[in-house]
Amino acid sequence: MFRAPLLRAAALLVLAATPVLSAQCGNDAGGWDRWKREFGEEAAAAGIGQRGLQALRGATYATRTIAADRNQTGVKYALNDFIRIRLGSLDGFAAQANRRLDQNRGFFQNLEARYGVPAGILLAIHGMETGFGRNMGSENVVSSILTVAYDCRRSDFFTPHALAALSMVDRGMLSPGQDGAAHGELGHTQFLPGNALRYGVDGNGDGRVDFYDMADALASTANFLRQKGWQPGQSFQEGTANFRILNEWNAATVYQQAIALSAARIG
Repeated sequence: MFRAPLLRAAALLVLAATPVLSAQCGNDAGGWDRWKREFGEEAAAAGIGQRGLQALRGATYATRTIAADRNQTGVKYALNDFIRIRLGSLDGFAAQANRRLDQNRGFFQNLEARYGVPAGILLAIHGMETGFGRNMGSENVVSSILTVAYDCRRSDFFTPHALAALSMVDRGMLSPGQDGAAHGELGHTQFLPGNALRYGVDGNGDGRVDFYDMADALASTANFLRQKGWQPGQSFQEGTANFRILNEWNAATVYQQAIALSAARIG
């Protein structure tokens, strides 16, 4: 059973209501406490409630996130090297994915019937992002996303995601203590918080959206791709419209190629 979350409309209002930035960004921890106070006023004006504001007050400056952000070099590997480093081999990676497909084939069939996205694509993304849920990150989501929203380097981009994370805390979708990846990506397939609010769906029918639940995360991933224009039943190999949709998930061409090539071996 799959439901669009009841909170989606409210979530979009929160993102749309992002105020003109007034909190002063910074390039080190020196202005962090002042920024949190100023950002708290903006968050309250955007409709963030007490649980979200409490999470903001408790957030710490994430030094490992800053180090990771400032040392990004992009994906520069040739395709074969990328596959070897990230997947081991296409056949070995696909064998892992096929075992997971065999364990829950009905679930993936239902996802494809609803969203048109085949199991191979979803399992390839799941495996690429977190090793099929084995490694979902070790940095606090709230602190990480707030830190990159504070940092002047990309404050404009991350501020809506920071508000979304606080909204998720408000609504019980995210624990203030939850860990994720270095830039606040969360759950089995590593959604940024703004995308989590916009595209999250309830994949297991329990009435809530939890990106640390595999069913919810994979259903949300399928919804994301479909909303971005995925064409059911069509090829997803390089040169097709569906391959171009993979750019919405990750902009690195070798990442997209690895997803498409491995997905063709799954299922």
